[in-house]
Amino acid sequence: MTTTLFGIPNCDTVKRARTWMDTQGVPYTFHDFRKNGLPDAALDRWLQAPGWEALLNRRGTTWRQLDEATRASVVDAASARAVLAAHPTLIKRPVVEWQPARVVTVGFDPAAWTAHAAGKA
Repeated sequence: MTTTLFGIPNCDTVKRARTWMDTQGVPYTFHDFRKNGLPDAALDRWLQAPGWEALLNRRGTTWRQLDEATRASVVDAASARAVLAAHPTLIKRPVVEWQPARVVTVGFDPAAWTAHAAGKA
């Protein structure tokens, strides 16, 4: 199994993450939310760990464009799942499923990623 990096290609953080993976020689597959969709099974795994609070990007443009009622309705994993499935760009990026450890990380953290890439985390 290969490590998978999920995101959108025009996101600056995803660009930095992909560059880091390439320069570190970490083999990975890139999954574009916009082009390839958001896999239901992956979203369910992410809601288990690291959890809906870590996944939901409340600072981004997509969040600000939602109506107040929708934003207020996100109070638990089930409500977050519905909003994230409808608006995948609300997911904090990138999400990485590290293999073979099956660890999921959210966001770009080069220091933490070094351990994951080495299989030590």
